[in-house]
Amino acid sequence: MSARFMANRNKVREIALKRIKQLFELAFKTLADRPDLSQRYVEIARKISMRTRTRLPKENRLLICRHCKKFIFPGVSSRIRIQPRREPHIVITCLYCGKYMRIPLKRRKKWCEGAQPS
Repeated sequence: MSARFMANRNKVREIALKRIKQLFELAFKTLADRPDLSQRYVEIARKISMRTRTRLPKENRLLICRHCKKFIFPGVSSRIRIQPRREPHIVITCLYCGKYMRIPLKRRKKWCEGAQPS
């Protein structure tokens, strides 16, 4: 691939990320008044990311159900619980389709035997 092609691709991806962020902001603003419109904004943002082959930012990726692909907002259209059993993880339940997503939590490191906390 030529350098010109790569430079053009990077510009397209930068523009796409800006548009995706704008669409998610609009989705947050219109969620209370028009939930159908906020769903449409998120759908458009997903299509832009697929077309330009850019990953959605992690904070936005967690707000889309992996099963029904709808916009899930904590407390409104999803339920979030922390599970301490086995490996600690967060469980996000979509209230549209009833499916859930698990996100592992990182464990805290234990103090070394010889080290003292300061």
